Amino acid sequence: MLGKLRRSLPFLLGDLGLLAFALYGAFWLRFDGEIPERWLEPFGLYLLIAWAAKLPVFWRLGLYGLSWAHVSARELVRVGVAVGVAQALLGAFYFLLGRELSALGLDPLPRSVWLLDGLLSWVLVGGFRAAKRVQGLFTRRPREGRRVLIAGAGDAGAQLVRAMLSTPQAGLLPVGFVDDDPRKRGLTIHGVRVLGNRQEIPGLVARYGVEELLIAMPSAPSRVIKETVSLARRAGLKRVRVVPGLQQLISGHLTLQDVREVRLEDVLGREPVRVDTHEVERFLKGKRVLVTGAAGSIGSELGRQILKFRPEALIALDQDESGLFQLELELGDRLPKGTRLVTVVGDVRDAAKVERLFEAHEPEVVLHAAAYKHVPLMERHPEEAVRTNVRGTHVVAEAALRFGSEKFVLISTDKAVNPTSVMGATKRVAEQLILALNAKAHREGKRTRYVAVRFGNVLGSRGSVFPVFQEQIKRGGPVTVTHPDMKRYFMLPSEAALLVLQAGAMGRGGEVFVLDMGEPVSVLELAREMIRLAGLEPDRDVPIVFTGERPGEKLFEELLTAEEGTDATKHERIWVARLGDPPPEGELFAALEALYRAAEAGDRAEIVKRLRGLVPTYRPGLPDGVQ
Repeated sequence: MLGKLRRSLPFLLGDLGLLAFALYGAFWLRFDGEIPERWLEPFGLYLLIAWAAKLPVFWRLGLYGLSWAHVSARELVRVGVAVGVAQALLGAFYFLLGRELSALGLDPLPRSVWLLDGLLSWVLVGGFRAAKRVQGLFTRRPREGRRVLIAGAGDAGAQLVRAMLSTPQAGLLPVGFVDDDPRKRGLTIHGVRVLGNRQEIPGLVARYGVEELLIAMPSAPSRVIKETVSLARRAGLKRVRVVPGLQQLISGHLTLQDVREVRLEDVLGREPVRVDTHEVERFLKGKRVLVTGAAGSIGSELGRQILKFRPEALIALDQDESGLFQLELELGDRLPKGTRLVTVVGDVRDAAKVERLFEAHEPEVVLHAAAYKHVPLMERHPEEAVRTNVRGTHVVAEAALRFGSEKFVLISTDKAVNPTSVMGATKRVAEQLILALNAKAHREGKRTRYVAVRFGNVLGSRGSVFPVFQEQIKRGGPVTVTHPDMKRYFMLPSEAALLVLQAGAMGRGGEVFVLDMGEPVSVLELAREMIRLAGLEPDRDVPIVFTGERPGEKLFEELLTAEEGTDATKHERIWVARLGDPPPEGELFAALEALYRAAEAGDRAEIVKRLRGLVPTYRPGLPDGVQ
């Protein structure tokens, strides 16, 4: 509040003087420079009335929240509206109270003075706010600095050039724009010319000695960004930066600090995820939401996204106390008003602990992200995969039923489809389990509804190829890829979390949702792209070596079994798998008990046998493509 008042004070003090000058100027113009004494003597009173009418309106309409550096035509229109409203109030005051004012010896303001005062107020008040922008028009372009080419001659590009010209200390010299709109070719924006289209980048870099490319196309699809980065690389540019998105443009406050280095997600070819925020808000707002595995990659991102929808409480459960501590520090700073954050150290396999948690907090929505996910480790320790991925899911899902939670959402994986690994098979069993519990809840008239959401790899999650490759590149290589033909689906943590919340909101119970992961990405190309983003060349600066497939791995992950198929939903990125009839409930739970006994005994052969009985498409240890 104090900072806002400090920013507003120059505008407020300036307006006091300018409004006084406008009113005096209106009288001066009306009377050709000879203001009669009858109007000059009570001028102070007229001025007080003008201040009383205008300043509150200016404050209410946001004229004291503007930024010196970012005044545009939109802000000048706002000034005009504020002056118009204030003048109307002033006119109504003199019209309604004319007789009373005359009785006090104060004549109503002449209409010509009233009109001139309004016009001068708008010119002076608006001009005062635009003064810095006008000054910028006469600012001499810097003659030295890193020579920059800007891709995109729209609003974002214009704002960046203006920022460069007004902050010469940044050391950036704009030499031109490129834009694919042929109508813009040859245009000059803030003294900087549109030199050609994106395909001409290599030639323009050589001709103008360009040292850096700034990509100012926040609404362009990822494919265009990727092409532009490739053109810059072809031109030999080592430094490419990008405007991250439309958020800054919406507020009109795009600065050089908003420009960042190109990231992997910018060039993966993924389009932004859009969700029905109203539906998700109805799903979460004012609810008590439990996230298991809350310190993990997906769990923590779910927590960040959930807070945007203002739940009553976010209950974060994880056995990783260090990760949970870091999450508490991070989310504690962004809690909406009225939302509680409860962190619980505990294991989903601990039925007594889970029971106490549900009894204490009665979560209405459960997002179950706790799981073991590393394929090679779970091949070596299959009993742990069963105890966490199946038994842990069973414990939490049963508690949700007993305590009347509204919705239970299981985070599943593409590895549950035609699984060749223990991890994938256990996640497929977990899907079967929650579908059986959904049928049980429906039969018993309980309100709990169960759904599952399947998706692929999350970019940057712990243990995924992204941080592994990062560390290998940092060490100078080699970067290890299992097979040159290996492909994976990748999602950003934020888009995976948002689509999980959307699917959870849409689910009516008994669905296994499949997220549209886009096109699968070659792991080899991913490694090469990461090396290039580090400013190095694959196989020249950092070698890439192939290690061969590990047990349980596939070359290509499927999101659906061949016999399943999908049904569309109202969301273009979310589908529903057609799974067929689940096994009879009694038979399923009996098989689960046998699986749990095998896991407690640590009997690998028996675990694999039981998993194959539960998941007929499970083919342990077979190469990809062999059924």
